[in-house]
Amino acid sequence: MHSRKEIMHKDFTENVRRLFVKPDKLEKTLRILHAVLGIATEAGELGDAAKKHWIYNQPLDVENIKEEIGDLLFYTQALADECGLTLLECVDTNIQKLKQRYPEGYSDFHAKERLDKQDG
Repeated sequence: MHSRKEIMHKDFTENVRRLFVKPDKLEKTLRILHAVLGIATEAGELGDAAKKHWIYNQPLDVENIKEEIGDLLFYTQALADECGLTLLECVDTNIQKLKQRYPEGYSDFHAKERLDKQDG
């Protein structure tokens, strides 16, 4: 029996594979570039939403933020696919990295020390 998380991940992955530029349209390097530029573009749109709220004192547009996060996840899934990774692998790697970097929770000291990047 598959968990709800596994089913949601499978459905999302299949949807991205269905909608992202097909392999016969672009070579792998260009598909990776497409995904990376999509991530950068969507991150910029999130930044614009934040700017409108904090700088221009507009109400925070949570619906727009939800859409942009979804778009970021779309392109992130596409990039992971092109690199032969799953989002779950990426999440697990991030969890392990941050546990090593911040063994007792966040601190400015540990942010500067970056224990996960030290040899040994």
